[in-house]
Amino acid sequence: MTAPSHGAAESHDRLAHVVREHAGRLAASLIEVTGDFSAAEDLVQDAVLVALKHWPVDGIPERPDAWLFTVARRRGLDLLRRQENYRRKLAQLQWPPDQGEASEPDERLRLVFTCCHPALTQEAQIALTLRVVCGLTTAQIARAFLVRESTVAQRITRAKQKITKAGIPYRVPDDEELGDRLSQVLAVIYLLFNEGYLSTAEQAQSHDLADDAEWLAALLHRLMPTEPEVAGLLALIRLHRARTAARFTPEGTLVRLQDQDRSLWDHEAIAAATDLLTRAIRRQHPGPYQLQAAIVACHAEAARWEDTDWEQIVLLYDMLLHLAPSPVTRLHRAVALRYTQGPHAALAEVDDLATELNRYYLFHATRADLLRTLDRPDQARAADRLALELTANPAERALLQERAAS
Repeated sequence: MTAPSHGAAESHDRLAHVVREHAGRLAASLIEVTGDFSAAEDLVQDAVLVALKHWPVDGIPERPDAWLFTVARRRGLDLLRRQENYRRKLAQLQWPPDQGEASEPDERLRLVFTCCHPALTQEAQIALTLRVVCGLTTAQIARAFLVRESTVAQRITRAKQKITKAGIPYRVPDDEELGDRLSQVLAVIYLLFNEGYLSTAEQAQSHDLADDAEWLAALLHRLMPTEPEVAGLLALIRLHRARTAARFTPEGTLVRLQDQDRSLWDHEAIAAATDLLTRAIRRQHPGPYQLQAAIVACHAEAARWEDTDWEQIVLLYDMLLHLAPSPVTRLHRAVALRYTQGPHAALAEVDDLATELNRYYLFHATRADLLRTLDRPDQARAADRLALELTANPAERALLQERAAS
């Protein structure tokens, strides 16, 4: 056994990393053996809770995966004894030392696709993925999203029941299905990252959710290294996270991109993410995540705000709108248009989106910024107040309140 960590925070981080790394493989192996998604997931969570109780005291074992599997195996014996094929399945309940990573891709890939099946709601997909693949407890998921634990528990229970009753297969989709299903998996990871990066709830950000989203994207990239959109999403996440240190003031107010101290950005991470993106683009299968990552890369590679290549960014937004049209993308393109065609042209584009985005805080915040540039302060303050009503994020609210007051 390894020695217990001295600091509580360090111990918690190590435990979280080990559990996240191995819980998905364990769940996948137990599903293969028991044939019951819900039962296997419950066994994993039981084993994780035992680990979280004993490892801070006894230390993390040399083989955490085998330790977790042993605990889950013991707790699964009663379940298996109630099945007619007990002896055959019990014989399968081993943890071969030479199995290692060889079986990991197929197992965890099947697990991710099952958790993100389109028959489930997105809330259920996210909760189930965090619990089964990442190994988070229901309480941890509830804290991350600032919702009641009972709400998360209901989502997970209903998702498992849906999987069982609908006979959702535990497998990677066939080639003809893979495109749409992969898009669903990537969407779940991206939603998870967005919630962690700039929360829609009453917290500025959640490092844990952002960590889990990056880990899931990295896992998927390791399991599907030739898929350019998977690499694109991973690059996008890492490019965003590379400027984390400059995003907030010490008081917790959001710092706009043009005002950020770029010396605080992680330029090594930016270079590595850009290299990952370049290799994905060379496969010549462009997609929305690659294009979004390319837009962020344009910002990340500019030494100063004044050096930003806005013409390139507008072109990339045009390509993104062609592949995945959306009013939010049009709004972001309008921001870039301000620096190529001027604030009047940008405001006209934004105003065209009023019907579709009237309940979106960033529409009103963007409009307020343009109105302020055009020396229409009263209208700008009114737009800021509308934006303020539509966001609960404290960092965004602080910025909007500051602007409205000025």
